[in-house]
Amino acid sequence: MSRPNRDLRVELTLRALEDLREIEQFSIKEWGRKHADKYLDDIASALDRLRENPEILRLEPDFAPGLYFYRVKKHVLVCDYQDDLVIILAVIHTSMDLPARLQEMEPRLAVESQLLRAKLRSSPTNDQ
Repeated sequence: MSRPNRDLRVELTLRALEDLREIEQFSIKEWGRKHADKYLDDIASALDRLRENPEILRLEPDFAPGLYFYRVKKHVLVCDYQDDLVIILAVIHTSMDLPARLQEMEPRLAVESQLLRAKLRSSPTNDQ
């Protein structure tokens, strides 16, 4: 049984934040503000679950060595996980061809992860 990792951080790249903005805009347009808020709340709850138990992340070495994944409803969180940090690199809809989409995004995903790690290391207030 794993214990919660109180020191684990979950951070989102600018790309992941933009993905969430697009999800919000699409959801508002298609189903209304209430549905959009509920969907984003579900994603926020998933981020909390990852913070509490990062072992729920799945590796997919056949098509994305080194990346981790977590499904939330109709989206997949694409993550980098090392030491005490989970970085959400992108939020991709399950209707997309995930391996093809990841291939399009590489090597930018790795660069974005490295840049965010460096920024967090140099941040004077690194207490979450």
